[in-house]
Amino acid sequence: MSHESSLFDSYSIRRVRPAKNKIGTSAKHDSAISHVMGTATYVDDILKPQETLHLAVGKSSHAHARVLSMDLSAVRTADGVVDVLSFKDLPAKTDIGAVFDGEPLMVDEITEYAGQTLFVVVATNHRAAKKAVLKAIVEYEILPAVLSVDEALEQAYFVRPSHTMQRGDTEAALEGAPIRIKGHIHMLGQEHFYLEGQVSYVVPCDDGGLEVYTSSQHPSEVQQLVAEVVDLPFHAVNTVVRRMGGGFGGKETQAAAWACLCGIVAKRYNVPVSMRLDRQDDMVVTGKRHEFANRYEVGVNDSGQVLGVDMQLAGLCGYAPDLSDAIVDRAMFHCDNAYYYPAAHVAGHRCKTHTVSNTAFRGFGGPQGLITAEYMMDDIAYSLGKDPLQVRLANLYQNGQSTHYGQPIEHFDLATIINTLAEDCDYESRRQHIMEANQQAEAEGSAKRLGLALTPVKFGISFTVQTLNQGGALVHIYTDGSIHINHGGTEMGQGLYIKIAQIVANEFDVDLDTVKVSATRTDKVPNTSPTAASSGTDINGKAAQNACLTIKGRIVEFAAEHFDVAQEDIRFERNHVYIGDKEEFTFAEMVQLAYEHRISLSSTGYYKTPKIFYDRSEAWGRPFFYFALGASCSEVEIDTLTGEYKVLRCDILHDVGQSINPAIDIGQIEGGFVQGMGWLTAEELTWDKKGNLASNSAANYKIPTAHDLPKQWQVKLFDRKNEEQTIYNSKAVGEPPLMLAASVWCAINNAVASLVDYKKNPELTMPATPEAVLKAVMRMQGQEWEIEAKVDVDTIDSLTKDDDCGIDDDRVMPQQVPHGKDINPPEVEGQQVDDQPEAIEHPNVAGARGPAHSE
Repeated sequence: MSHESSLFDSYSIRRVRPAKNKIGTSAKHDSAISHVMGTATYVDDILKPQETLHLAVGKSSHAHARVLSMDLSAVRTADGVVDVLSFKDLPAKTDIGAVFDGEPLMVDEITEYAGQTLFVVVATNHRAAKKAVLKAIVEYEILPAVLSVDEALEQAYFVRPSHTMQRGDTEAALEGAPIRIKGHIHMLGQEHFYLEGQVSYVVPCDDGGLEVYTSSQHPSEVQQLVAEVVDLPFHAVNTVVRRMGGGFGGKETQAAAWACLCGIVAKRYNVPVSMRLDRQDDMVVTGKRHEFANRYEVGVNDSGQVLGVDMQLAGLCGYAPDLSDAIVDRAMFHCDNAYYYPAAHVAGHRCKTHTVSNTAFRGFGGPQGLITAEYMMDDIAYSLGKDPLQVRLANLYQNGQSTHYGQPIEHFDLATIINTLAEDCDYESRRQHIMEANQQAEAEGSAKRLGLALTPVKFGISFTVQTLNQGGALVHIYTDGSIHINHGGTEMGQGLYIKIAQIVANEFDVDLDTVKVSATRTDKVPNTSPTAASSGTDINGKAAQNACLTIKGRIVEFAAEHFDVAQEDIRFERNHVYIGDKEEFTFAEMVQLAYEHRISLSSTGYYKTPKIFYDRSEAWGRPFFYFALGASCSEVEIDTLTGEYKVLRCDILHDVGQSINPAIDIGQIEGGFVQGMGWLTAEELTWDKKGNLASNSAANYKIPTAHDLPKQWQVKLFDRKNEEQTIYNSKAVGEPPLMLAASVWCAINNAVASLVDYKKNPELTMPATPEAVLKAVMRMQGQEWEIEAKVDVDTIDSLTKDDDCGIDDDRVMPQQVPHGKDINPPEVEGQQVDDQPEAIEHPNVAGARGPAHSE
């Protein structure tokens, strides 16, 4: 009753070598080949039966308005339309707020952002549903809209109460400080821009339940919300997530609405239902990283050491709470970054605006707090005429100190990381060279300036909501020695599945190819936490290990009794099980023997993170199990005439503890850094005066490309085990690397500061687009940004009338150029010319990224 699959090496081969690809080895991503070949199945790739229905949503066209009437008669009679649902058609629960109520599945009477769902079209195909939506006639009564942080603060208009963290007497510390510095910094949000948009597919089951295929980071939340909106018990809804084409936090809570709508229609018609958002719809109706407007006043001594800080963080949350309470809290937790504030007062505001509800994004508020600390360090350095790195080192935490919320500082190796990186990348001599080069550029009248910055990262690892710090797993061992693992984490490209597989393989000391990780399913592992907070490997890896140890313990106990040896003499090594000096079995043989003696070869596993607690009423505790650390040094060149810049070099040293998979970890560091660089330098979210998203497509929202990467780039892992008892003493690596990109922004700031010999902190905004850099340069040079020019008043008036033409008030449309006619030159009229006709027949595709033929 034994079988050996050809899918992995035979045991005769395994006998002569150690197990392959255990922890610490750079095993390839489990879906790497299918990603490259294009065969990986995502939700929208699932083959669907012919009777499948498709959904599209009708969206509000006003940021804040009362819906007076909706004429949907033309929608109902459109080609392919089966039904049209509005708020009154919802069968059960109507609010799908993840933590707090306030997020209706569809608008009842008041719409609170442009793009909010008014109705849902059910049609026989996606295109028919999309076309029918346009036939709706909706009448509104326009209401006043709050669209900015400043307006919300002025009106005390919040989605949740403000929160304060306090340590010491900040007012006295500031009054007694020799030097007091005030500053403010405004940072925009960021679009997730995952490759796979929001999508869901729901299939009714023969028992009245629903099978939900969703691109979600939180399968259990989708299961529960779908059950509530269709009035089913949780056990009647099963959620399945095999993989996502990116998530970055944008699919933690905001994947649920589309699954809920599919669930309602699937239950109503008892047929499969599919829904996917086109890119432009996705960008309009889903939340972003929170925009923040932060202020600080800091008191320092003559050496630049902080004595006290008073800080206000104000996050633009949108119309509903979503996860904003926890996000602004994390910004407050990280407004110190790596620096000790002897006295601190930190206030956090959750500003309500009539825009889409902002949500989780890689870093979860931490980056917005951290970059405020880094900007403040630059401000101190330039105000005192010091090297910013020396100011950073002077304020760095020391072991034995505590944060402004009471977390003790332990195992804090950041000074070692910074000094090692500074030595490796030759920071001091490069800084001197850059200062001399900038002086020479000034003397020669050159527009080029260089900038250099080395910034640290300290990021707390754990969900700040204690309940979520738990994970589950289910492990089966089959009689051929193959192992199946299911756990509560989701795979969104970050390599979680391969790491969990390596952990399981390591526990039994068997080859990685004998371990299979299957799709995350709520009927296998219940009550899962979202795959977020960089905790995926920490909690699910420990849960998987726990399950393995249970099964391993059963086998050891059986073998000790069966062969009359001590349990400690039984070893799992090199794909084998050794029974002292008596017997030697392949792993498959021992599993078969255990099965024949009725030993259970299946087990659940569970883990909850120890040590953590936080009393929010006192704003005091230990919300994080440990801190992930890192540092990056970036060198940039800016053009003071155009504001354009290049990232010339970047060196990174990041602490991942004892790495489970170095290649995956380095990939996460590189990806996180580039995404952070995009947020801080390129990705500019813009709304018009009416609250409509203007940067609503790939055509007008710029994400980093390969051309934006540092010309010279080096990433190294800091080789030290985590002192805390994490899975194999590793450290989380999902979110912390994003904040390494602060060095790029600070380097640009440094280049601008060189214009006044580093004596003043530039007013550089985020993102530091070329336009923003040029504005900062002109401010430093005492020039006005606004340029006097003759304005075509008639054209502007025609475009800014108070009508519903849909034209963005903030933008003047291109005017017709009288002589701009398209004329075909005589030699090409009616024919096609190609300089290299042979290339069409025999294309050179050696360096191509895809097939030579057209899609």
